[in-house]
Amino acid sequence: MITGNDGTRKDHDPATGHPGRASRDHGANSAGSGAGGGSGADADSVELDFLTHSGEPVRFAARLHADLRTPGAAPLLARPVTLGEGWRVLQYRLPVGAQSDPAAYSALERQVSAGVAMERRYGSERYGEVFTRMVGFDLEASEPFVLYRVPDGEPIARRQGMLTVEEQGKVIAQLVLAVRLLEEVGLVHRAITPYTVRWDGTHVRLAEPGAALRADEPREAYGAAPWASPEQREGTGRADSRDDLWSVAQLVYFLLSGRPGPGSGPPADLGEFRRLAALHQGGAFAPRADQRPAAVELMRLLNVPDPLAHAPGGPDVLSRARAEFDVQRAKKRQETGRDDPPEEPAEDRTYYESPPRRTLRSWLTGTAPVPPSRAAEEAPRPAQPLRRPTLCPHCLLPVSFDQSRLVTLDSKKVAKPLDLSEERRPMHYQDALRQAYQACPHAPAGAPHYLPVPYLNSGEPLTIALVGSSAAGKTHLLAAMLGEIEQGGLEPYGLKCLPLNPDTHREFLQERVQRLHRGKVLESTGHASFAHFTDGLLVTGADGTRPVVFFDLAGEDLAQNGEVTSFLMGVGAFIFVLDPLRALRLPSLDPVRARTRLQQRDLGDEAFTTVLNRIPRLGSYIEAPAAVALNKSDLIRFDPSADRWLSRALPAELDEETLRAESRDAYAFVAHHGSPAWLKPFDDCARCTLHFVAATGAQERGDVYPHGVRPRRVLAPLLSIFAMCGLLPGAELREVGT
Repeated sequence: MITGNDGTRKDHDPATGHPGRASRDHGANSAGSGAGGGSGADADSVELDFLTHSGEPVRFAARLHADLRTPGAAPLLARPVTLGEGWRVLQYRLPVGAQSDPAAYSALERQVSAGVAMERRYGSERYGEVFTRMVGFDLEASEPFVLYRVPDGEPIARRQGMLTVEEQGKVIAQLVLAVRLLEEVGLVHRAITPYTVRWDGTHVRLAEPGAALRADEPREAYGAAPWASPEQREGTGRADSRDDLWSVAQLVYFLLSGRPGPGSGPPADLGEFRRLAALHQGGAFAPRADQRPAAVELMRLLNVPDPLAHAPGGPDVLSRARAEFDVQRAKKRQETGRDDPPEEPAEDRTYYESPPRRTLRSWLTGTAPVPPSRAAEEAPRPAQPLRRPTLCPHCLLPVSFDQSRLVTLDSKKVAKPLDLSEERRPMHYQDALRQAYQACPHAPAGAPHYLPVPYLNSGEPLTIALVGSSAAGKTHLLAAMLGEIEQGGLEPYGLKCLPLNPDTHREFLQERVQRLHRGKVLESTGHASFAHFTDGLLVTGADGTRPVVFFDLAGEDLAQNGEVTSFLMGVGAFIFVLDPLRALRLPSLDPVRARTRLQQRDLGDEAFTTVLNRIPRLGSYIEAPAAVALNKSDLIRFDPSADRWLSRALPAELDEETLRAESRDAYAFVAHHGSPAWLKPFDDCARCTLHFVAATGAQERGDVYPHGVRPRRVLAPLLSIFAMCGLLPGAELREVGT
């Protein structure tokens, strides 16, 4: 990659040394399609756009060759590609016919993520040659693809029984080293077999990480005996780097003995092979991962030096920003009194009345005087918490249930009076209330507004407002959240959800959630003259039921101090939706900015500033809990800080340390690549978390998402809000956001 005098990046042809164009015009890129690549001419000429592992866009003149037979790569198709004047690479692409399966795209994305992680960590290291090296990728092409260098050597199975003693030692040492390197970046390869590992006479080379999983992810059944461990074949437990050690042990046994070993444990004749002594004694053939040694322990037994023992792990470019997070968090805790020691309970004291005077009778008889009896004092009952009066979320005045003001709303939102005074059937009465509205008594006659009855009689309401500029993805994020909830996404956390109003919820699902799940881009939220809430839920946990309502207004409305946003002063919690295209200075986002016509800016989000300046404060800080959602994080998903979180599903159990670690990473990422103005919600709110999320996980083309949508961690901000508002009780969540 060359940088020109004008500061723009230019492509570098490795064969000719000539710079080319750095464009990401997908309309000109046909290399991601199958046209002519598999059944036509042997070398179709195209211009091929892709990203390097560092996220830099490049373009090459390319010739596409005929598809190869690679049964193990299905559903991906493989073909050689010649870049520039003679650089031969191998392309794996996802054909259009296989894109209807979301798992196929996710598997390719996971493969790219593994390749990027290895290139970033070991790309400049000599020992990185034990891996098949990634060249680049494009997951937004019409047929998404990844490129690799063509590996040298031949499948090591062909060297069975032919390796010299010296070569045997090299093979064992390099395979265990490869597992050690994978372990360091948190990967499990899962496809180490005699037919996928190559040998060029000097080095082994593992195959592409097409089956790789993150360590500690739930195992997925993969592989065959004896190469895959019993747990891996069964898909039980969690992926472990020691799964790969089993594969290494079985591969080496096959090379030395000339036959596959048993798939359930150590071969019976291990003692006949001196070269296998360290693997055998170290426990590499044990059937369970927790019975096998770590790779570094096996390297010690083999007397193989660990290149990572004294090698720096690479500079942490976010270390200063992480320290800033720690300082700011400590400052807020001190100023809000969270660091004050808890009040010690008053010591139990027994107060005695003054002893009775001793009488002559007591002196003469030797009996002690008896104090006057005291009536047993009844223990005071603990005071019941007072429930705050329910406020209308629009006019912020108290309102209570009033059967005389009930109405129903038709499809055009026209109110019709509802009289239930004669209804004597309890179940019918409750069902009617579930669908009914009540007119707010404080609304002017010419502009009435209505509240769902369950909002008034189902516990203390929680109102949540999504805040952010237009095109930040607020509507898509809310639709993705409610889509996850509809599929039971809150149930692992002990929460059950029902619609606050069935008709409103059904309308939102049809117009927003289902449309998004069909791969359609949602229309922007229009200007409003009155802030109606978008949808609502009845959320039931261990401590009862609470109504939860969501407000989603246009960014232009939020950026103005108008009457329409006066409701913000009574909102219970906020989700600030941060747009990386506007916030981050990353050059890799420039092509997307050019296509979407969004510009990076250092002054922060106008909607953030306006809303934060308007919300009431307790001292220097806003008391309402807040979460910052770094939306569209799929655009930065291969950065190590983002990948750490986006590559994993939300944990089944939340804890403060994990939420704080994600907040710290997200804060540091924004602080390092953007300006402090984008972190104003964290600075201004007493309790605030930050999260990497992706409402769609894809880039749009026109009004569709060509490869569908894949929401990532969209419930994380909402769960943090619930924890801070008491909907997720537990001692382990008391300090979330502080």
